[in-house]
Amino acid sequence: MIEINLKEFKSKFKKEIDRIEELKQLDTLYRKYLGRKGEINKLFKNLKNFPEKKKKEFGEKLNLIKTEIEKEIQKKAEFIKKKIQQLKLEKEWLDVTRPGKKYEIGHLHPLTIVQREVLEIFQSMGFEVVEGPEVETEWYNFDALNIPRDHPARDMQDTLWIEQKRSLNPKFNFLMRTHTSPVQIRYMEKHNPPLRIVVPGRVFRNERTDATHDVQFYQLEGLMVDEDIQTSHFKAIIEEFLRRFFKKEIKIRLRPSFFPFTEPSFEIDVKEKGKNWMEMIGAGMVHPNVFKAAGLNPKNWQGFAFGIGLDRLAMLKYKINDIRLFYNNDLRFLKQF
Repeated sequence: MIEINLKEFKSKFKKEIDRIEELKQLDTLYRKYLGRKGEINKLFKNLKNFPEKKKKEFGEKLNLIKTEIEKEIQKKAEFIKKKIQQLKLEKEWLDVTRPGKKYEIGHLHPLTIVQREVLEIFQSMGFEVVEGPEVETEWYNFDALNIPRDHPARDMQDTLWIEQKRSLNPKFNFLMRTHTSPVQIRYMEKHNPPLRIVVPGRVFRNERTDATHDVQFYQLEGLMVDEDIQTSHFKAIIEEFLRRFFKKEIKIRLRPSFFPFTEPSFEIDVKEKGKNWMEMIGAGMVHPNVFKAAGLNPKNWQGFAFGIGLDRLAMLKYKINDIRLFYNNDLRFLKQF
């Protein structure tokens, strides 16, 4: 009777292990038969109920079955692992003769391309590149640049002011700079002429967004100061810059204008062959009050300053008719450059 039960026990185990396909199932089977509360241990505990003569015989047979089960489980585990490895190799098989996958490489934004090209041209003409803070004080952005307290540019229509309690001292009122001109003052405060600098950077205006205007855009400020700087120096430098940038001959004209920080002031229009005149640059000779604000004697120094919209340059160079395309992050647009 004992032998029949052991044969049925082995047969039951064999059927169960044959159905196993995963290691997790095999682990469950192992605990079922060889665990601390498993079937084998239960049979060993029942030995005390056997007659003395049968105990030894049954115990030996039980040990053999336990050894067989252990070997079967180990063999099954190796089989499953090998099968898993084979499936993994088949899935991850690589054809080394197949051409490599082409990875997409990032590239520069069109405004970055234009800015780098502009700076390279001015640096080749002896200008130093200088940067300044985007969050500026009322003093540097307006007062030091000879912009009157009642000037409309200070109104909320144009300027983005930082929310704070307004101080009577303009050096403690903060705003998002409306131009890169404040860097002129900051630089002249710490450096003695002669000097020539260009200042690239982002500026902010409280304007309605359309095809030609945005609340933010990039500007390039230029400043050249020495003992005997004339308008003719500025005209020659700008003509050379435009010729190099557009890689063609560009006609320019200077029209009288007004800016609080320059006197005289003028607008620079450019004209390509067969096209109309287009306003491009605001410029002029540095106002004496600006020199005074920076701690320089206007009787000893004179110079010119100018401002160019880098977005405008990019739009002209690449024939783009909407400034908002630069900031929409549309890859269909950006991938063209």
